[in-house]
Amino acid sequence: MKKRRITYAALFVIIFLIELYIALYVHDDFVRPYIGDVFVTALICCFCRIFFPRGIKLLPLYVLIFSFLVETAQYFNVVTLLGLQDNALACTIIGTSFSHIDLVCYAVGCGLFWAVEFSILSLVDRRQQSNS
Repeated sequence: MKKRRITYAALFVIIFLIELYIALYVHDDFVRPYIGDVFVTALICCFCRIFFPRGIKLLPLYVLIFSFLVETAQYFNVVTLLGLQDNALACTIIGTSFSHIDLVCYAVGCGLFWAVEFSILSLVDRRQQSNS
């Protein structure tokens, strides 16, 4: 279990550094808006798995629902409604612009996380069974 937590923590750090690099240095029309959104859901999944490495089977689905809720908040301009439009941190975390394409990116990110996690866990389980 400890090994799994360390793996998720390492993945979290790697994805966080990729996201940071994208945010600071990539100013294009594809990687920043789309790939960044795909990675952010995987980042959240990895963060949650540090604390719940096995306990939440539908974690990618829950992260997807959370992401959709945040995007919906952007649609209703929650940052302005809360009076936080001048707070750069709030604008960055909550976001300020709604996009249907972001919803697709979040779904792709959660789907990829689930597929990779499922594949790796299946491989590990098979190895453990063959070693028994």
